[in-house]
Amino acid sequence: MNLDHRPQYHFLPVANWMNDPNGLIQWKGIYHLFYQHNPVGACFGAMHWGHASSHDLVHWRHLPIALAPTPDGADCDGAWSGCAVDANGVPTLIYTGVHPQVQCLATSDDDLIVWQKDPANPVIAEPPTGLAVTGFRDPCVWRDDGLWYMILGSGQQGVGGLILLYRSSDLHDWEYLGPLLEGRLDETGHNWECPNLLPIGDRHLLIFSPEPLRQAHYYIGELDGHRFRPKAHGLLDYGGLYYAPQAFTDQGGRRICFGWLPEGRSSEAMAQAGWAGVQSLPRLLSLSSKGALEQRPIPELEALRRSHQTLEAHALANCEGTVVAGRMLEIDVEMNVGSATSLGLQVLRASDGSEHTTLLFKPAEGRLYLDTRFASQDPGAEGRLTSAPLDVMDGLLRMRVYVDHSVVEVFANERVCLTGRSYPTRADATGVALLSDGGSAVLSRFDCWTLATIWSPN
Repeated sequence: MNLDHRPQYHFLPVANWMNDPNGLIQWKGIYHLFYQHNPVGACFGAMHWGHASSHDLVHWRHLPIALAPTPDGADCDGAWSGCAVDANGVPTLIYTGVHPQVQCLATSDDDLIVWQKDPANPVIAEPPTGLAVTGFRDPCVWRDDGLWYMILGSGQQGVGGLILLYRSSDLHDWEYLGPLLEGRLDETGHNWECPNLLPIGDRHLLIFSPEPLRQAHYYIGELDGHRFRPKAHGLLDYGGLYYAPQAFTDQGGRRICFGWLPEGRSSEAMAQAGWAGVQSLPRLLSLSSKGALEQRPIPELEALRRSHQTLEAHALANCEGTVVAGRMLEIDVEMNVGSATSLGLQVLRASDGSEHTTLLFKPAEGRLYLDTRFASQDPGAEGRLTSAPLDVMDGLLRMRVYVDHSVVEVFANERVCLTGRSYPTRADATGVALLSDGGSAVLSRFDCWTLATIWSPN
């Protein structure tokens, strides 16, 4: 395995392929993360449900595979994405079997280690009649007033994305209630994957991942009977490498979200490394006093902090060179924008600047850029330039930046996130440099910690 690029504090399996987070649940105080997994190769294949548990959402224990395809069963070609619920004390997984796409159940009676598939599978065998759907998968299930509700990701051919709503009294017999929300082909693609719906503040948050856009979208709105009325729209992450997120409510009432971070390199490089796909850091989701979505890293991540470096407040020069270095870092930086035309920082920077990943805020545009086009001299590594709209409050730009070998995950002003993948080839591509151009920007605070691996004891 290539440990130079393998993240050490983002979750991933011991080896092979991983994609969507599934079945997020806290059971008897223990957090459980299931995930789409090919256990026999670092490539997409017949999907299984991998499984891990944690006391703190940070340090994880690998567990046996929870679901595997059953020959001649409803999931014979793959156990695809879904969710977990507490069904009157019985842990229950609801997931999609494929070819054709159908919805299935599995239950456990031993604290979520061994799962028994329901003999009645599939519990939903086909899409509603009269709809030419582009997909029929990824159930999200919740309970309200004694009844179960399910939404499924779908789309109407030639029309756009679609979320289907069902209701049941027992998780087995499901009644189709109609479309929860419909999209437009020219705005949000032809098929919506991995829908999530959960209450947040005095509203509801609807998350979905539209094809072919390969982004994680959200709406904040109101649940009006059997329809969702969107009020605000955005992306959970603007970096272009964050997909199929799943959110859940833990026993403390927190809304927590994980997303899949796909690779940005060739299939040959993934096969050689022996692993592919990473889970994002767990994010806390909340609404601001004005009803805007806020995202923060969970505070439990602070347990990983080790050596600490800080810089005194000072006026920023054009490029200050390397101020700290490392490939497993948390950087908490605050800058007063002043009259600067651009400001930010570089991470994973080689001593001569030949490799670097750049975060740059341009006040005139009101956008924060993540640039990985110069992150690697490997021609098989994908570089991209992405950006997010960002309003700085009181002229202050605050970024929490997490660098974990090939992952760069950024939280800006607690409002927007950008995540990218970087694969430096140079051993000295570890530097962090401050950037400013065209004005009087001031570094008001800079704290940096090296972080420990999640696979070692506290």
